Amino acid sequence: MTLFRTGEWRYSSGTLAIPTTTSMPFNIPILLTWLRMALIPLMVGVFFLPPHWMTTYEQGVAATVIFVVAAVTDWFDGYLARRWNETTSFGAFLDPVADKLIVAGALLLLLQLGRTNAVVAFIIIGREIAITALREWMAQIGASKSVAVSSLGKVKTAAQMIAIPMLLYAYPLFGIVDTLYVGQRLLDLAALLTVWSMFYYLRKAWPLISERRGE
Repeated sequence: MTLFRTGEWRYSSGTLAIPTTTSMPFNIPILLTWLRMALIPLMVGVFFLPPHWMTTYEQGVAATVIFVVAAVTDWFDGYLARRWNETTSFGAFLDPVADKLIVAGALLLLLQLGRTNAVVAFIIIGREIAITALREWMAQIGASKSVAVSSLGKVKTAAQMIAIPMLLYAYPLFGIVDTLYVGQRLLDLAALLTVWSMFYYLRKAWPLISERRGE
């Protein structure tokens, strides 16, 4: 008996058969991205272990190491995807989602620990949500290059990614660097650059937003 396919459903002699599905793309770069997301509960969880399991210092060291490992996988998965020619649309979607989730998780954890304030956390997380939505809309209309990552955004990300592990550690580094103070100032800078870059992206996208307002 011959089967033929219409869309994602298979038919045989007029009888509806089991639907076929497209498998999720999977490769080493995507595995690293999933690993980065799996590290989020570990990073948060170490601060909620019983006191006799880990000291406060050990918790800070463990969370810092986990965050740094996650940051390294962020660079490494992109490098491997390009080197091995394994870039996929799913990987391009999942990678920034993982980035934003681990940053949001770290900021909420720092807020819980009293190492940052709600305004800074809200600005950074809110901006990420807004710009992600803007980029998604721009991609749908074929204008994603208008909101491509700028040098300003890269400086913001650098300040943020240095600040967060400092604040997770929150102990003097080499006995001279006050990581809590330096980390807070860097995160304040990241929040300032976050607002600046958000207006930059909105200004770039505004002509298209105005043009399609009635759609």
